[in-house]
Amino acid sequence: MTPRGLLAHPLTRGMDIDSPQTTVLRRRIVREKAFLRHLYEEWYGLIRDALPTVEGRVLELGSGAGFMDEFIEGLITSEVFPTPGASIVLDGTRLPFATRSLRAIVMTDVFHHVPAPRAFLAEARRCLKPGGRVIMIEPWVTRWSRFVYRRFHHEPFEPDVARWEFPSTGPLSGANGALPWIVFERDRAMLQREYPGLRVKEARPLMPMAYLLSGGVAMRALMPGAAYRPWRAAERAIPAIERATAMFALVVVESE
Repeated sequence: MTPRGLLAHPLTRGMDIDSPQTTVLRRRIVREKAFLRHLYEEWYGLIRDALPTVEGRVLELGSGAGFMDEFIEGLITSEVFPTPGASIVLDGTRLPFATRSLRAIVMTDVFHHVPAPRAFLAEARRCLKPGGRVIMIEPWVTRWSRFVYRRFHHEPFEPDVARWEFPSTGPLSGANGALPWIVFERDRAMLQREYPGLRVKEARPLMPMAYLLSGGVAMRALMPGAAYRPWRAAERAIPAIERATAMFALVVVESE
């Protein structure tokens, strides 16, 4: 067995990534792995703190494995297939909401799975109220993340492609991990031209090592839960290093 096979989490080893049952098991994993749960708590806190002051409902895309509803009251949870972690089933490129009806659209590790990002951005612009926001935690491109994602992660990571779109093999298996950086950093000027009603308010790189040590939802944890806070304090101690070696970013896009 390969080292990755030895480290694979026993609950999901060998399961189909696109199966709803895998998402159900990942929901259990996120709650039971203390280091990973603390990481998600930090992510959800960052998203909650970035919510705009305008009134309205908040929609989460890709809620199946998470627990963001514990952080945002009245959150509309959703997924692309029926699962206990979601209140509605929807496609992020065809949102069933009225124009200018949402306060925010939030997500973690979802945007880079959207094969038609322009369709999603058009829907976000339509559904958000003025001052509303799209808020996400997503993979990010740095020299360190290029090395890690290309060698140790199962998803495609292609920061040099010209097109935003990619062929989808399934709701979770289809991806380009570099897509958030491409759209909201590399091609930000193009984004502003194509979607003048949307503005990137923040793109904050973070977490060079914490997610790796957590093992994510597919691997065993390499650190106990008690190590999370001191480890993150060390990562944040030198902001320039965290930015230069980040594997994720908080991205906030505001509707004008």
